Amino acid sequence: MQVEEARRLLAERLGGGPAPPSPESARAVTARLAHPDTLGPLVRRLSAGDLDLAECTRLSYRHVLGFDKLLLLAGAPRFMLRVHFWHGRTGPAPEDIHNHRCAIASAVLRGSVRMECYEPAADGVPATAYQETIDGPGGAWRLQRVGDARLRLLCTEQYGPGRSYGLAARTLHRVVSEGPTVTLFLETAPQRSVTDVYVRNSSHVTSTGTGRSDSASDGGPATYRTSATAGGSVTDTGSVTDIGDDRITDHDRSSGDDRSGGDSRTVGDIRTGGAERAGPPPKTPLPPAVYLAELDALARSLGY
Repeated sequence: MQVEEARRLLAERLGGGPAPPSPESARAVTARLAHPDTLGPLVRRLSAGDLDLAECTRLSYRHVLGFDKLLLLAGAPRFMLRVHFWHGRTGPAPEDIHNHRCAIASAVLRGSVRMECYEPAADGVPATAYQETIDGPGGAWRLQRVGDARLRLLCTEQYGPGRSYGLAARTLHRVVSEGPTVTLFLETAPQRSVTDVYVRNSSHVTSTGTGRSDSASDGGPATYRTSATAGGSVTDTGSVTDIGDDRITDHDRSSGDDRSGGDSRTVGDIRTGGAERAGPPPKTPLPPAVYLAELDALARSLGY
């Protein structure tokens, strides 16, 4: 596939109207692009120089969880298409439960990931809630404490090569890589300026980042839809609803008002309710040589 052909496909399938794209449309186009006969030629052309290397490496970096985020196609604000390289190393802490600023989709190319979806529940495990903002594309993360919350695990699903999923912006989830893994990851148009991050109080957590990963529709229940969706049982079609909704905490997330008396920091530790969350470190762009080497390795693994 040619680079401009991939851009046109994304623009057509995600739409350009005021309504955000559905998780299913994001998943479907990501699954199509993830096919080896589609992604292989595209990545080979990119690795051979058919890209804006300076812009792509500026927005590509090593995540605090230990995986590399490589930008393939920049189409902000409508989409950002990335590859996530999990090298089998882990970061300083497991991923936190979180949602996103936009509907997202991911397709597993190699390895596997485990998806856990959550919902607010009075009988759930205790957690400390934060709001996360970002200073523009490639900018620094910032965390602000919101208050206490309780979350309940709804479902767990395993994804291997060839499988894909789509998540609405407010869907609460956590993704764990199962060894060396490569995924194609699609961010769609932002629907809000903040995301919600939950640090579980049941275990002591210290991190140098937000613990975000694979996995950035206001109003009404969110929808979790996959090529084989989990909702108590695995089926070939269907959805799980009410996974992420407006009842994350009793606080007004959109106003950024921390009524519980917490503070906002970008350095040092934030200690709340038995959970710690350190200020996220600055993003460091991947060196061009590393970026190109990983693209080349991906193209070869896809047979190109």
